Amino acid sequence: MSASYLAVLRAPGAARLLPAALLGRLSYGTLPLSLLLATAATTGSYARAGWLTALFSAVSVLLFPTRAGLVDRYGPRRALPPMAAGYAAALLALAAATWRPGVPYPALLALAAAAGVLAPPLGPVTRAQWSVLAADPELRRRAYSLDTVAEELLYVTGPLLAGLLAAAARPAVGVLLSAALVLGGTLTLAAVAVPMPVPVPVRGAAATARSGTRHLLARARQPLSAAAGAGAGLAAFSLLAVVFAGRHGSAADVAWVEAALAAGSATGGLALGAVDWRAPAATRLTVLTAALAAALALAALAPTLPALTAVAALAGLAVAPTLTTAYLLTDELAAPAERTRAGAWVNSSFNAGSSTATALTGTLLAHLPPSSCLLLAATPPLAALALRRRA
Repeated sequence: MSASYLAVLRAPGAARLLPAALLGRLSYGTLPLSLLLATAATTGSYARAGWLTALFSAVSVLLFPTRAGLVDRYGPRRALPPMAAGYAAALLALAAATWRPGVPYPALLALAAAAGVLAPPLGPVTRAQWSVLAADPELRRRAYSLDTVAEELLYVTGPLLAGLLAAAARPAVGVLLSAALVLGGTLTLAAVAVPMPVPVPVRGAAATARSGTRHLLARARQPLSAAAGAGAGLAAFSLLAVVFAGRHGSAADVAWVEAALAAGSATGGLALGAVDWRAPAATRLTVLTAALAAALALAALAPTLPALTAVAALAGLAVAPTLTTAYLLTDELAAPAERTRAGAWVNSSFNAGSSTATALTGTLLAHLPPSSCLLLAATPPLAALALRRRA
């Protein structure tokens, strides 16, 4: 296993790409909790803080493919620095505004929306870079696996760092750190990025048949639906795990469930890249999506929190492999000059599924027992399989 990943790290340019990408993306791990806590401290309301972070996330997700398209069109070296500078400036303004009470809430909302508009698409850019640096399909699969696992670990360590800063100083310091991380990481990534294929203008009917968002979404139906299903199923499971932990002890014990899910995901992701698979990416994605759905359905039978933790570890084995394979398949289906935007659509699909499921699960909990809701958490990945059969 180690030899396969060493080959990725020894690829020309990889030693410069990986640290820059991880530095910038750590900002997306530290910001959500920092922004939530800083806004709550300023406004005195977690409800207002929740709406502000939801606005930031919604704007960022909706415009994610658009920003990625700008990177495809102009290249990372030209497109990323203005985004990073504007985004960091918006975060600095938010840090100043939340340093102490007194700033009107509408002003905070406007700054959060501005930050969401400008957030650099660092994940899709990094994967597009890997697709160039790792031209061999097997090496690319390992690179994507390593990238997905590393990104997931950032989303685990980021909130921990934000929490420590909030306890030791004040939450706004975490927002300041997020600005510094994203500015330094993005500018470094732009400096070390290799040139990407430039889109060739196509006119007439050929343009409609070969390019454009509609064409990309139609061809990538399977990976996008798989990403949305995974996001929805995991978001529902995470919310329901909090409820389950609260009814079987303390809600804080859900940390063990989340840790098991993350550990399983990291293990599965590394295994995906280390093993030589004969099955094509489309077939692997079908199997992995089904495995994730089965593991989530099994959670409905868990009688205790330790049992749910074990099921979370089992489900985690399919999480990173599912997302990695979705990225790989989308990369195969997209034109070389559309890879950044294609990867952004996978991100947007996952986040859209996650947001929708969180809202629906909260509603279902008012009418159904948690065990039934846990069983329903398996339906989004199953729905993705149904779309695969129709495609």
